Amino acid sequence: MTQNVAVFGLGSMGFGSAMSLVRAGHQTYGFDVNADAVSRFTDAGGKAASVGDIAADLDAAVVVVLNAAQTEEVLFGANGVVDGLKAGAVVMACATVPPDFARDMEARCAERGVHYLDAPISGGSVKAGQGQLSVMASGTPQAFAAAKQVLDATSETVFELGDTAGAGSAMKAVNQLLAGVHIATMAEALTFGMTQGVSPDKFVEVISKCAGTSWMLENRAPHIVAGDYTPHSSVDIWPKDLGIVLDIAKSARFSAPITAAALQQFLAASGSGLGREDDAAVAKVYARNAGLTLPRED
Repeated sequence: MTQNVAVFGLGSMGFGSAMSLVRAGHQTYGFDVNADAVSRFTDAGGKAASVGDIAADLDAAVVVVLNAAQTEEVLFGANGVVDGLKAGAVVMACATVPPDFARDMEARCAERGVHYLDAPISGGSVKAGQGQLSVMASGTPQAFAAAKQVLDATSETVFELGDTAGAGSAMKAVNQLLAGVHIATMAEALTFGMTQGVSPDKFVEVISKCAGTSWMLENRAPHIVAGDYTPHSSVDIWPKDLGIVLDIAKSARFSAPITAAALQQFLAASGSGLGREDDAAVAKVYARNAGLTLPRED
């Protein structure tokens, strides 16, 4: 059985998820503020329409935008989709947002008879394109049931973390703490190695097989070796995501000094004009400060 699905946000993760839905046979509509992204999607087999024309026929709205403000705009803004959805439709919200925000969105959707699944995603653009994301999800049993076909098409692993929104976003914050710290630490270790005569390619060859490795190291360090900073996930993602982590930590009166240090490196990278480059470009901050030349940066 196929469904009518709209994907809001056709960036690296949203585009991959939307294409996974297309391949699964679902009638999939794509929306993005970037017209080129929509054209790319329709050229690849997706559909475009106005929200008002299709909202009433949708079974699911998948929101893969940048942050809480964009999520709220998609759902309840001037052209928000929720007011047009039929009772029993589901919103699957995938952005990294504070848990309290997710709970608020769930309550506002419920007032309109719409299910809300707090469903942050992880896995990067490659996994998104393969329909193999990990989803950290929480919501009512009815929300999980309504989102099942979308989850089946877009994800490899679905962690069911609770029967109300908020738990999924809390787990995503934990993941983003680690992911952001790991990228910054990878950049620090790689450039530290360069001061000791360890080339970036040798760093990847050796450390990826040793206890100091991480998924982020193995995924991002090759970008530095290649000198290719085409964004799969940009530097500017991290001031937002690590900022959310620190806001949550502050409200919990929890000290997170390592997160704060990593955030400063991403802020320095963004302030240096690197915000739209791949997040591995945080290594350029370390290289600049140490007088080092990264591959292909001559």
